[in-house]
Amino acid sequence: MAVITCIEDLRILAQRRVPRMFYDYADSGSWTESTYRANNTDFAAIKFRQRVAVNMENRTLATTMAGQPTVMPVALAPTGLTGMQHADGEILAAKAAEKFGVPFTLSTMSICSIEDVAANTSTPFWFQVYFLKDREFMGKLIQRAKAARCSALVLTLDLQILGQRHKDMKNGLSAPPKLTVANMLNMATKPGWCLGMLQTRRRGFGNIVGHANEVSDMSSLSSWTAEQFDPALSWDHIKWVRDRWDGKLILKGVMDVEDARMAAQCGADALIVSNHGGRQLDGAESSIAALPGIVEAVGDRIEVQMDGGIRSGQDVIKAIALGARGVYIGRAFLYGLGALGEAGVTKCLEIIRKELDVTMALCGLTDIRKVDTSILLPGTYPRPLPPQ
Repeated sequence: MAVITCIEDLRILAQRRVPRMFYDYADSGSWTESTYRANNTDFAAIKFRQRVAVNMENRTLATTMAGQPTVMPVALAPTGLTGMQHADGEILAAKAAEKFGVPFTLSTMSICSIEDVAANTSTPFWFQVYFLKDREFMGKLIQRAKAARCSALVLTLDLQILGQRHKDMKNGLSAPPKLTVANMLNMATKPGWCLGMLQTRRRGFGNIVGHANEVSDMSSLSSWTAEQFDPALSWDHIKWVRDRWDGKLILKGVMDVEDARMAAQCGADALIVSNHGGRQLDGAESSIAALPGIVEAVGDRIEVQMDGGIRSGQDVIKAIALGARGVYIGRAFLYGLGALGEAGVTKCLEIIRKELDVTMALCGLTDIRKVDTSILLPGTYPRPLPPQ
């Protein structure tokens, strides 16, 4: 096997090993994918100030995210269909995160259920929910998260209406996959993936099938989301969730300063600056471009985190320098999972930690909690816009 040196190496390997419809599901954006690309390219434009003759001994990346200690300011993001990148994918990713010392967030649209992950881990994980029309089912989801000792609830706000992802439509995305001629021919070239799937019973939406009313089988992601995501979601509904959840509450999908101010007023513990990985509103700005303005507006009232475009430890430290208290990786860990299973997720985290540590040292700092814009070259990073 070739030496794996960076996240891109894991991506290439995952593309070879994961069936096309599931690789494309993870590695795509909506419409023209301009926002998906901007999430990456806007990071690349930010430059560092290299420092020398500074004592670089005794470095630490340890910090907290939403009050939870973590070995570095990185959590695994909630990603749908993770168990279709690799058999039992959510369980494997959660185990890798637990051993490494970073938070894992399970998606409602996971293949492995809340109970599956809880049975295979010993430390509390985080759980992500959408605001659904079926309030009874949503309430039961929250109770199941409590029973599994989840320590934080992540409420996604930016998926009231599903953005169109062309690749998913062309591939006929479903879980389990429909056995069309094209799909069978493609899966025939992925024998390791197929063998893993034959050996597991987890092939549908584990949090939904058998739990939601009148849902005994889930063959289509799009039909469930079209029926259940509630377009009537408003800030007033956050109280409904807060009343049922007494743990840490994190709001995901904030990209506007005005929305950030509303988030800071509604009793949440943290917000995530996120454009859903460029998978919702195409033509929106990148997460890293939106971050500084939101930090300036509400960073003294609510913990600000971010996701979108993180592919290296250098991306992590740039986000921290611009005010994020922590970041989430989605595609990066999925590449590792698809490439090498649990070992691939661990490899992803090792790569990011090493890049983060070396970059911090070469910028002249030894404690991640002291990183700020002083490590960045003026004129290369986004600044808050003047108040409107």
